[in-house]
Amino acid sequence: MTESPSESLSDSPFNRNIDDKKNDIVPEIPIEIVSEEEMALLEAALVSARASFSAIPAIRCSTFSFRSNVRSIKSITALSKRRLSGCSEPDIEDSGSLKSAQKKTRMADSFLHRFRKKGLSVTDITATEWCEKQMEFVLLVGKRKVSKAMKKGSARHAKLEEEVVKKVKVRIKSIEDRWALKLLNFITGVNQLLSEGLTRELPLIGFAEGVWMVGVIDEIRMPVTETIRNPLLVDTKTRVKDTLPAEPQRRNGRLQLMCYKYMWDDLVADKFPSNKFFDFFSLNPHHILSDEIREMTANSGFPAETLDDVVRYYRNTCSMLSPAHDQLLLRYELQKDNSLLGEDEFAYDSDWVKNQIQGCLEFWLGEREASYTPEEERWKCGFCQYSSVCPAKNGNHNDPPS
Repeated sequence: MTESPSESLSDSPFNRNIDDKKNDIVPEIPIEIVSEEEMALLEAALVSARASFSAIPAIRCSTFSFRSNVRSIKSITALSKRRLSGCSEPDIEDSGSLKSAQKKTRMADSFLHRFRKKGLSVTDITATEWCEKQMEFVLLVGKRKVSKAMKKGSARHAKLEEEVVKKVKVRIKSIEDRWALKLLNFITGVNQLLSEGLTRELPLIGFAEGVWMVGVIDEIRMPVTETIRNPLLVDTKTRVKDTLPAEPQRRNGRLQLMCYKYMWDDLVADKFPSNKFFDFFSLNPHHILSDEIREMTANSGFPAETLDDVVRYYRNTCSMLSPAHDQLLLRYELQKDNSLLGEDEFAYDSDWVKNQIQGCLEFWLGEREASYTPEEERWKCGFCQYSSVCPAKNGNHNDPPS
């Protein structure tokens, strides 16, 4: 995994001439519909750290016409009429066994069960990789303070999203409405990707390594070449100083993008367990969506009456896609002027990312205590608000056995 400036990526699948695209006929910006309660949070989002995916339901209503050589939203409507086979459920362990009882006790007391009942975010995974002990403090003591740099980073991401998506209000009346909006936002974002070759802030919902995970991909591009149809995943990081980050920071960013590819590829392979989704989040698949949401879906070309309809569209939208490209891209920008500092293009490592996720889940599922950051990375403690109360500062700790 090497770091390379943008000038050296001439043979890269990411070598997309964005400036040339700006000279093309730009379709009307698609509209993202958000709830009234969320509208009040949008301004705050520009001056705070990026909110977790579960807090912001959204739907994007595309207003542009699709090209004839790409699959349109109507294709999704046709595909959704196919009958979907039920998802097979694993056998339940013997509830009378001691092992099962102990596992259930750990699950009930775990951080995942106590603090992430709506799913684990990719940000949770990367924060845990950064420092498990810090993540423990965040959960038990309180959220990290939002720094000036974090606020500027959030504002930059919001500005990039506004270039391709417009937010407007819509009422939601139930939890089913909220989840429908999240899924519809993905559907419309995918259609924007297929028609324009670019979309941003695309939400993902998937089932990975036995847990529900959510995330928001910064940017997805379609390759310029017609022979390659694997979407390119991109993440943009902002920097206060005009230097590239240290290796632990780059590693953390790579983990984030690899998690997105892992989730994306699972969805494309139709590994979204609908029944588990409804059960885990206590959703009624036959719940009639609000009038406003049903009207919006009808106007967008994929009429949906119930949450089950939307889930069917979601799964069939995923079935239209190809796995994400094996090459992933991290971009680093200088905060003061948004200039490009450098790019880190690297290859996807499926074994590594699975091991990282599984290791993080050991902490979240209560299978072991939190580990401290390695000795060679203890410089992180100088930026941690919990360092004054953390045993690592005085060396009064023992890492749990690996």
